[in-house]
Amino acid sequence: MIITKPRDWSRIFANLQSVGAKSVFLMGCGQCATVAKTGGEPELEAAAELLKAEGYEVTGWAVGEVACHLGGTKLETRKRVGDIDAADAVVVLSCGAGVQTVAESVSKPVFPGLESVFLGNVIRAGVFEERCQTCGDCVLDLTAGICPVTTCPKGLLNGPCGGMWDGMCEVLTDRECAHVRIRRRLAEQGRVAVKVVAPKDHSAKLKPGALNLRDRKTPSAGSGS
Repeated sequence: MIITKPRDWSRIFANLQSVGAKSVFLMGCGQCATVAKTGGEPELEAAAELLKAEGYEVTGWAVGEVACHLGGTKLETRKRVGDIDAADAVVVLSCGAGVQTVAESVSKPVFPGLESVFLGNVIRAGVFEERCQTCGDCVLDLTAGICPVTTCPKGLLNGPCGGMWDGMCEVLTDRECAHVRIRRRLAEQGRVAVKVVAPKDHSAKLKPGALNLRDRKTPSAGSGS
């Protein structure tokens, strides 16, 4: 899931002032931002109260099922077209993908209300950790399912580094070194660590990423498609 954090409200207010907005419609996300407690109903209600306290009219708010789903967001905004038309601007409490989807669905100025910070695993309720950088060249087959680039604060593909001490990371001193964990898990599975993990192919990370399942052919043996 995409982990988000609240944006500095001074920046949001500056955005609203830049278009002379006096009234605002708020949009949230029923998935990631709701789980992260940054863009669900409680957070939208709090944002509405804050905006009202600053003198803005809040014409309404909605939490779509998935903010980054273009079809669903267009449907949600059509349901609230009156409230959105009455607003001078829309503030979206979701990741950047959701903000762009809303911006594509309405004709009003749309501004982000959150910062997207990382792709996170849910460790337990309210606790998230970054485990993947969506690099397009995965090495988890070689590293026992632990991504060294993401979980090592130095982003080292090979390690441990010279700062590792007694199995612990020198940067995040309360954490075990990612490379120590990798080697232990490989040993527990009866596997041998490769001597050197080859450099990543950064060309595999194409921007902007796109995938059209409608064009995807049935994969065959030896095919990467």
